Amino acid sequence: MNAKNILPLLLLGAACTAKADNAPPLGWNNSAELGAISTSGNTVGNSVTGKLDAHQELRNWSNEYILAGYFKDEEVKQASGERIRQRSAQRYSLSGKAAFKLLEDHNKLFALATYVDDRFGAYTRYSTLGVGYGTQAYATDSSNMDVEIGPGYFKGTRSNGITETGMTIRGAGNLKWKVSDTAQLSQNVIIERGTSNVHSQAETALRTKINGTMQMKAAYSIRNDTNVPADKRNTDTQTSVTLVYSF
Repeated sequence: MNAKNILPLLLLGAACTAKADNAPPLGWNNSAELGAISTSGNTVGNSVTGKLDAHQELRNWSNEYILAGYFKDEEVKQASGERIRQRSAQRYSLSGKAAFKLLEDHNKLFALATYVDDRFGAYTRYSTLGVGYGTQAYATDSSNMDVEIGPGYFKGTRSNGITETGMTIRGAGNLKWKVSDTAQLSQNVIIERGTSNVHSQAETALRTKINGTMQMKAAYSIRNDTNVPADKRNTDTQTSVTLVYSF
């Protein structure tokens, strides 16, 4: 074999090695987070927020499964003077995404499904199916940003009982910035535009490492719908502090 044939093979081998070095390790990467508040005295109540995130990395596929929930109970004094406990917030969500890796690093074709049940929300039930393309917009030693776009289909039930269906266009972005060796700032945004409503959600979070498997997370999340029933607000927000365990 002459030198002209050897050089392209060496360059191809180097490119494959670089791609393998940049690729995430194969296997499972999971996390569980939990936060709770309990009050007594003049104000009595409990609230719990939690999340399970399972990420599976295969040779040609990258899959993610998420289960999240938020519940709040309060003690309320009735006109008769009797105090009763009642649920004032109840929301849980499920999602799954399967992404097929393309030849170039971080480029993927994906399919996803989501389901949200929000007892007191503008939409009491909201589910979506979608497909699309995702890539990494930029990456440095301390930060990176992934973006996604694609069409989808949604079905939602409003708090007044009206059911809506239709096509959507979905865009998403996820920014991660390594602030220090023990802290990371993240910003996640998802926007789904339908025929009669624009549904968006975002989370800003700061994670601080406690040890090799435990982190403290402070987060502010916001959900917005542009078209809601008259007795509902367009925007819901949540501020939380949770412990995150990675395994």
